[in-house]
Amino acid sequence: MSTHADCRMYESKYPDVDDVVMVQVKSIAEMGAYVSLLEYNGIEGMILLSELSRRRIRSITKLIKVGRQEPVMVLRVDKEKGYIDLSKRRVSPEDVAVCEERFSKSKMVHSIMRHVAETTGQDVEELYKCIAWPLYKAYGHAFDAFKTMVSDPDAVLAKLETDFNDGKPIEVLTEGVREAIIKNVKRRMTPQPLKIRADVELTCFSYDGVLHIQEAMRAAEKKSTEECPVKMKLVAPPLYVLTTNTLEKTKGIEVLKEACAACGEAITARKGRIIIKDEARVVSDRDDRLLTEQMLALETANQEVAGDDDSEEEEVGMGEMDVNAPAPLPA
Repeated sequence: MSTHADCRMYESKYPDVDDVVMVQVKSIAEMGAYVSLLEYNGIEGMILLSELSRRRIRSITKLIKVGRQEPVMVLRVDKEKGYIDLSKRRVSPEDVAVCEERFSKSKMVHSIMRHVAETTGQDVEELYKCIAWPLYKAYGHAFDAFKTMVSDPDAVLAKLETDFNDGKPIEVLTEGVREAIIKNVKRRMTPQPLKIRADVELTCFSYDGVLHIQEAMRAAEKKSTEECPVKMKLVAPPLYVLTTNTLEKTKGIEVLKEACAACGEAITARKGRIIIKDEARVVSDRDDRLLTEQMLALETANQEVAGDDDSEEEEVGMGEMDVNAPAPLPA
């Protein structure tokens, strides 16, 4: 086998009956759909027509499309002939979630093992045999072993030698391979902070409304924790955003919701009003760039409006509404 040859992700050459595996649809025929098993080095299988859906099939192309990845259940495995029969209709939503999570982890492990093989001149299947497959046995999934390796690589690699090689050095685990694995694992698996954001509209038309809005913003930011620091800033009256960066999605969303609640409580106490435009959620770098561009565009537009300097304080605190209008009744 050449250095750059691919390899199945797991030690077993074929999946077991009742396993739920990830496949990619290659072609559609009268009998069903031909697929490749992505976790088993692309070996071929078939989803029988009768196993595509529990309902009457009116159009097969609406149920399955060439190129799509699908979680399917293994019905039969003929190892001698290499036939694998699969079912899409027997897969439950719970099965789908478990399969997708496992496949996502396995893809990361596979990517690391292939890259190490390519950069060190080693055979990828030999690396799997001596390193990845034993890690699956030791940690339940090699992905979890790699996560541990981010902070303690020597302990994980020593465990391989102790538990699977009678305490002797593993021949394929040369200094170059060891360094390549550790470098790849740390580069790809070091947790990256998530940005959580909530968008709110904040208004207060009572006396000293600007100051009351600033108090509400400070109340929101007081909900900061060491892991989830909260920031609140103006986009354009009356729109504000609350943000936090965190490694824990659930905790970050929870803290930002608490910050929104504290902000709302502070502003309503001053006869102001808060409207949640978008609940706390994870945002991408693209969302962040769009927000920055929006803020810059609004800032430029404000600078171009004549008389802006005279009305800046009113705009920041009260938006474009008539400040002489009667104050709205408390909500």
